[in-house]
Parts: sequence; C-alpha cells; structure tokens
Amino acid sequence: MPHPARASLFDPRAAGSSLRTEILAGLTTYLTMAYIVAVNPNILAAAGIDHGAAFTATCIAAALATLAMALFANYPLALAPGMGLNAYFAYSVVLGMKIPWQVALGAVFLSGLLFLAISLFRIREWIINSIPLSLKLGIGAGIGLFLGLIGLEDMGVVVRSPATLVTLGHFDKPATILSCLGFLLIAGLAARGVRAAILIGILAVAALGIPFGLTQFHGLVSAPPSLAPTFLKMDVAGALRLGVGSVIFTFFLVDVLDNAGTLIATTHRAGLMAKDGTVPRLREALLADSGGAILGAVLGTSTTTSYIESAAGIEAGGRTGLTALVVAVLFALTLFFAPLAMAIPAFATAPALVFVACLMARALRDIAWDDTTEYLPAVVITLATPFTFSIATAIGLGFIVHCAVKLLAGRGREIGGAVWLIAAASAIRFAMG
Repeated sequence: MPHPARASLFDPRAAGSSLRTEILAGLTTYLTMAYIVAVNPNILAAAGIDHGAAFTATCIAAALATLAMALFANYPLALAPGMGLNAYFAYSVVLGMKIPWQVALGAVFLSGLLFLAISLFRIREWIINSIPLSLKLGIGAGIGLFLGLIGLEDMGVVVRSPATLVTLGHFDKPATILSCLGFLLIAGLAARGVRAAILIGILAVAALGIPFGLTQFHGLVSAPPSLAPTFLKMDVAGALRLGVGSVIFTFFLVDVLDNAGTLIATTHRAGLMAKDGTVPRLREALLADSGGAILGAVLGTSTTTSYIESAAGIEAGGRTGLTALVVAVLFALTLFFAPLAMAIPAFATAPALVFVACLMARALRDIAWDDTTEYLPAVVITLATPFTFSIATAIGLGFIVHCAVKLLAGRGREIGGAVWLIAAASAIRFAMG
C-alpha cells in the first residue's frame, strides 16, 4: 500500500480509508467545530462589527480556507476563525487598546501576509525551533484562561469589583443559571464521547432561554446576511500608521504556533507524518493557513487558522482532503441558517468558551515542572494573559523572564534567536510605555 502521505488527491483507498469513512469524518469534524458560527459573531459584535456580516464572514472564511487545505495540501484539516485570537481581537485590541475594528482587521491582514512570507521563504522553522516548548505551552494555556475569564463574565459567574477586581456573580439570574447548566451539559456529553457536545450545549441553552424571553428565534432558514458592512473594510494603512506592530506580531506568532501544533498533532495521529518526524506537504498546508488569515481579514473576521477539532474527524477515519472538502461544503450550507445562529445569545455561547478554556489549559501538564528556567516563564505567560487582558503583553513578559532566568542560571546558550528578538522588542515597548 502506498504511504498515506503520497496518496493522490482524494484517493481514500490509497490512504487506507473509504469514501463513506471520509464523508462521515467530515461530518464529525464539522459537528465538533460548528459552534464557531454562533460564538465568533457574538465576540466580534462586542468589537462593533455587524453581527450578521460577522456570521457570513465566519462561514465563508471557514468554507474557503478549508477548501484550500483540501485541494492544496490534501489533508483532513478544517479551518475557521480561531478561538482566543477572536477574543484578543475584540477585547484586547479593539476594546482595550481603543483601536478601530477596521484597523484591527488591517493588522490581521498584515499578519497573514507575514505568515505567507515565512511559509514561502521557510523562515517558519527558525522561529518555531527557536521558541522552547515550555513557552509554546504557556501561550496555549494562557489563551485558554483568557477565554475562560471572558466566558465566566458572559455567564454572569464573575462580575467586576472595585475592591477585588473580580468577584462572584449573582446566581438568581435565569441567564446565569442556564449558562451553568449549559457548561455542565457540555462537560457531561464530552465525557461520554459525544462529538457535538459543544454545539448541543449551545443549542440547548438557547432553547431553554425561550420561555424566559431571553432567546428570540425568527425563523430557521433565510438568505445569508449581507457581507457589505465588513467586506474589504480592513484599514491596512491605518494599522501601519498607528504602529500596531505588537498587535500584528501577536496575531502572527499565535497563528504560527497554533498552526504548527495542530499540524504536528493531527498528522501524527492520522499516520501522515513521515518516519523522520517531518510533515509532508507542509508548505502547502502553511500556504492554505496563511491564505485563510488573509482571506478572513478581507471578509471581515479575525484570524482564520487550523482547528485542533479536526482530530475528531481523524479519529473517525478521515485521512485525505476529502474530509476537509465535506467540512467546507457544510460550512457553505450553514450560510443559509443565519436566523438560527444569529438568535443564539451570548449567555448560550459563554459556556463553550469556558469549556474550550479547560481544554486549552491541559497544555500545562506537558511543561517541564522540574526545571525552574522552563516552567517559571511559562507560568508567567499563563497568568499574565488573563490578568493583563493581553496576549501580546503576556508573551512579552514571559519571553523577557525566560531570557533573564536562563542568563542568571548560566544557561544563556539555550536561548533561541527568535526568543532574544521578541524579548528585546518587548522590553523596548514596555520601557517606552
């Protein structure tokens, strides 16, 4: 049998799969990540982006980027606007830094171009290899806690406090009670191995909100909302003029690390990784991912990236791009279910944020806890992300601490070139206020 990595495009049999298996795998992947069409518009709406346009942009970006992955890389990987990056876009960049969402989209566009450049010129390996695993894990866990804080606030579980920054919310509110039930439902279904646990939880909470007047449905199927409010509205010149270099770099760095981790994890699980540990057709996969980020900005959504939920389809037997093609078609069809997706309130999607946060926090288990120079900077990133409400700031602090601790421990030679560069740039930015 030919090696799976060398199978011709959409040749399931050569990859050890079948047409039926690939279709079912695509459906499985779609069900595990379809929650994004409800969650992403709610998050982007907080930044002032039109909710309907954000829904349409989310569906189209996911469909086209996943289609590119299917056709160019022939991998069973699906893409969509990334969780964590959308929260950083809305809450840190737009609301926190007071940057217009059009300029933020310009930063996403530029980060996509930067990703495309390193994919073409093979600089990506230098960046990824220079950053130690502990820092990568700290970034992933930190983004998870960032999502968790946002989700808990949307649920009403935590509220602002002038004395303690945050405190326990009020559980006498129906929305808060329903959100908590939704989280428990998602957790229970996930523990039972239900692939669509997150999606089922969101829909169940939204439905339970109807008797309380908290959820109002206005139909099931309709023409897709207009993309006009966001299409080509990214302000690239504004992003360059305002000097949001740290924002651009954060979008870029997190996308690169997230994509690399997803590719390594999924191709290894699918048996598509070469014996020497390299990922076949890596360049094509990176081009699809970077193209997705650029396309998302053009359409009007935050960074589009590969989804680790693709592992669900791989577990179901998906081995070729046909799995991704099925996901792309399903996202395209989702465009016509706008009334359903747009009626889902924030308190129904908030439990999904907290659940995803719990999944991302698992990265902490793989940190080298017996090495102070490794775990300490990682924990700094993890803690600083939610408490500074900025992924960029947390990365900067963590990288600076990493360099300092390594130097003080007499292990300066272990510091990678990219880490030195990021730490130096961050130190200058902090010093300049």
